[in-house]
Amino acid sequence: MDTKYSCYCGLYCENCAVRAKITPAAKVLYNEMKSAGFEEIIHMIPGGDGFWPFLKDMAENGTCTSCREGSGNPGCAIRICAKEKGIEMCAVCENYPCVHFTEFLKGCPIVKHDNELYREKGVEAWGKLQDERMADGFVYKGEK
Repeated sequence: MDTKYSCYCGLYCENCAVRAKITPAAKVLYNEMKSAGFEEIIHMIPGGDGFWPFLKDMAENGTCTSCREGSGNPGCAIRICAKEKGIEMCAVCENYPCVHFTEFLKGCPIVKHDNELYREKGVEAWGKLQDERMADGFVYKGEK
């Protein structure tokens, strides 16, 4: 497990669909379109002038690193709070779960389980779970 991909909230970026599925798909799409000559004609397709640089950037630079590395929403209340408190992960905060998690856990309830594991058994157990998930092809999916 690479700790730079562990988010303050308890998500692990390597198990995010954006990182695990979208970024590789963007690379394939970009390379296929480029080899088919779309780079020369993309300006003739409605929206192509905006789409091509977007796709190229996704393919070359990826879509996200992690909130710990500066990617993601700069206004994320969870990240701001954790950084202000100087904690590595919200699961260790004495106020967890706080008001910042009310809506978040509705959309990603698996984080509650993961953070309980982190609190009870530590970062090693949490990291092992994330690595096992990654090896199994797991990705986070929002629930409603």
